[in-house]
Amino acid sequence: AFLIPYVLFLFIAGMPLFYMELALGQYNREGAATVWKICPAFKGVGYTVIIIALYVGFYYNVIIAWSLYYLFVSLTNELPWLKCNNPWNSPNCIEPDRINGTFLGNGTSYAKYKNTPAAEFYERGVLHIHESNGISNLGPPRWELVICLIVVVFILYFSLWKGVKSSGKVVYITATMPYIVLLVLLIRGITLPGAMNGIRAYLHIDLKKLNNPQVWIDAATQIFYSLGAGFGVLIAFASYNKFDNNCYRDAILTSTINCVTSFFSGFAIFSVLGYMAHQHNVDVKDVATDGAGLVFIIYPEAISALPYSTFFAIVFFIMLLTLGIDSSMGGMEAVITGLSDDFKILKRNRKLFTFAVVFGTFLMALLCVTNGGIYVLTLLDKYAAGTSILFGVLIESIGVAWFYGVDRFSEDIERMMGFKPGIYWRLCWKFVSPTFLLFVVIGSIVTSGDLRYDDYIFPPWANTLGWSIALSSMLSVPIYAIYKFLTLPGTFKERTAYCITPQHEYHMVTEGNVRQFKLRHWLSI
Repeated sequence: AFLIPYVLFLFIAGMPLFYMELALGQYNREGAATVWKICPAFKGVGYTVIIIALYVGFYYNVIIAWSLYYLFVSLTNELPWLKCNNPWNSPNCIEPDRINGTFLGNGTSYAKYKNTPAAEFYERGVLHIHESNGISNLGPPRWELVICLIVVVFILYFSLWKGVKSSGKVVYITATMPYIVLLVLLIRGITLPGAMNGIRAYLHIDLKKLNNPQVWIDAATQIFYSLGAGFGVLIAFASYNKFDNNCYRDAILTSTINCVTSFFSGFAIFSVLGYMAHQHNVDVKDVATDGAGLVFIIYPEAISALPYSTFFAIVFFIMLLTLGIDSSMGGMEAVITGLSDDFKILKRNRKLFTFAVVFGTFLMALLCVTNGGIYVLTLLDKYAAGTSILFGVLIESIGVAWFYGVDRFSEDIERMMGFKPGIYWRLCWKFVSPTFLLFVVIGSIVTSGDLRYDDYIFPPWANTLGWSIALSSMLSVPIYAIYKFLTLPGTFKERTAYCITPQHEYHMVTEGNVRQFKLRHWLSI
């Protein structure tokens, strides 16, 4: 059922906003903040997406460090999460071949069972969550994960320090390697017993789940995470394009390939989940889970039961590592380009600034590699880029389509590529995408419940802290708009005009010819 809202949102919001951000960055040759010279009052939304990208870096690099750690410990003849005879295992650990539907009993999901070797390796061997009783008791950083985090930070720094000259070369590896690995895993997965049951479960559509608003919110959020819209990444990278580059073609191809890859990867995942369900005599839904549980517990356990398991574990975690580095590079580049274009002293000292950004994310990430670090990571994952990223994209679409103007934006695209966007894109930019985003933002706020990790419920102060983190980025929009208005010269009307008029048209304000003060501007498409 998730695929229905996912595909719908791809066409009415994902693709149009992907295209909009590419064109915006390419035409104006600026990062996420300074690109708002087209409508100065909206510069705060640039800071919003930069802050969000920075927050994501605080915890996303930790997930890459986990992948690196798993890759390192996979370099053995026997994978460490195969059996229960390890120092980190509890007395309750039970090996997978002894677990089936009868053992679990009614109502118990295999994916939620915490005493398998794979689950205990992740939670006790890697995270050491058993040594913390909650977010109030984090404990010291785990030195193994700190070392992995340092390696990740060094990779990111040397991939970014020279800008697109260095990151572009790294992307040749990080962008192509996952496809090779994914194909290998898919071929192996579909040859396993029970694989077709997993694929059928993957393609099964349960229309009743569409009544759950959380499914729609998750699909919307996933679209923006998957495509990178709203993080300032697309604007930053597009600013380095040639002026006449066909960003329309890039938007269609890239967003289509991205989502087809996501769909394709589902077959590789669910074929293996079908095999696991077959091995334990349970339904596929009982082994299916999401998030870290799938990547670091269920899938590694399935791999460990295969012949040549070490090989498949190595290629799987290489894929995760390259995917993670590729995504993290994009987020860091959005921060670096966005602020460097705004503050020229940072651009002149790019290498030093890049080090400061990467090292800053490392220091904050140390909180996530403590014994209770998973609680910090869960909090950041929930609040740092959930509602706030949807809000940022909403304001961005309103700023471009309504205040700058769809017609003027279309003319900018025509100057670059020789043709205007079709009516479909213009309608999406002006009406469909903003309306959709408004409903999703409201829905995400209304349906936001108490934060939890498995059976642990976060204390009230943690939820307050989480919303404070979310608001710290979103408040950049009104704060900067008020600051801009108060620092401009002139009467109330003139200040308002300066706030919503592109900087290169300021002379028209003094002439009293303000485009945005005319009804025709707001009605044009």
